Amino acid sequence: MIHLPSSKLPNVGTTIFTQMSQLANQHQAINLSQGFPDFETDSKLLNLADDFIKKGFNQYAPLGGVIGLKEEIARKIENSHCAVYHPESEITITAGGTQAIFTAIATFVQKDDEVIIFEPAYDCYEPTVELFGGIVKRFQMKAPDYEINWNAVRNLVSEKTKMIILNNPNNPSGKIFKENDIQELIKIVKDTNILILSDEVYENIVFDGNQHLSICKYPELKERSLLVASFGKLFHITGWKIGYCAAPKVLTEEFRKVHQFNVFCVNTPLQMALAEYMKNDEHYNQLNRFFQEKRDFLRQGLKQTSFELLDCEGTYFQALKYDKISDKNDFDFATELTVNHKVASIPFSAFYKDKLNENVIRLCFAKKNETLEKAIENLAKL
Repeated sequence: MIHLPSSKLPNVGTTIFTQMSQLANQHQAINLSQGFPDFETDSKLLNLADDFIKKGFNQYAPLGGVIGLKEEIARKIENSHCAVYHPESEITITAGGTQAIFTAIATFVQKDDEVIIFEPAYDCYEPTVELFGGIVKRFQMKAPDYEINWNAVRNLVSEKTKMIILNNPNNPSGKIFKENDIQELIKIVKDTNILILSDEVYENIVFDGNQHLSICKYPELKERSLLVASFGKLFHITGWKIGYCAAPKVLTEEFRKVHQFNVFCVNTPLQMALAEYMKNDEHYNQLNRFFQEKRDFLRQGLKQTSFELLDCEGTYFQALKYDKISDKNDFDFATELTVNHKVASIPFSAFYKDKLNENVIRLCFAKKNETLEKAIENLAKL
């Protein structure tokens, strides 16, 4: 009988997303838990992928990615945020946003380095920091507004602070950074060597005429930042697992040292297809409107229920406060909702280290309208 060494991540189990999706499948519930669309992507993109496979683009891509795709990314960033990245030396194609995040942390976080994160936080940040010996410092954003007290964040900064991880727009709260948030962040990192890892995978899903304030718009932040984005969110292709990291050359050089021994490169024909597809800006410029219609459809339907709808400024997730319906903790309530009412959600406590329970759950509205309509019907019976 083999005796396993001690676990590097002793407190990590199966993710809440897997748990709730499995529960949804088990009970034939409508799955509004895991963040993936139940509708197809544009057939034009699928046909492009098929074409490039048939044309023989099936061998390794370059380490940093297909140059045509990196050029289109650089063009998109410059048009959207007035920020310039050199396609060859400052943009790296990755196997999804999560791999980019993992690689960035692996590259720069060493033993006893401190990393500041904002909760509710996407679940890959903290385990990755701990895997490489880092120490996580947390700031809790709380319902209903999930505002950041920057004075409290400033108190978390020390000589050991190596990195600040941002998620803007925030999953799961749907909160977006305002100009004041950016200016406060600039003050905090000024005259320090603190790096910023900015997870902006929902950058093109911002509502009500608001502008996404990317970290790269601000030169004093861009010079110290690794910007992460995802084509899975951009083009409804989460299964393709393609994203990218944009960063100054000096940071990219170090990033690629780790990247090459992690995945080395990302599949070639799909990169070629994306490069061609991105030449038409309308393929991503209409995303805000597309998802705002779905957000509004869900919110309008839920007005007939006893749920309190929290603000949703971005992402494709709607947060609901349910304290008028049940006094159960959010995990138990989400489980009951899945088993008895056939709608699967994610409890917000899963995004907090101390399992903070504020009676809030998250629904994904990246679904067909008929899917959302069925979920609304079930929830209206509560």
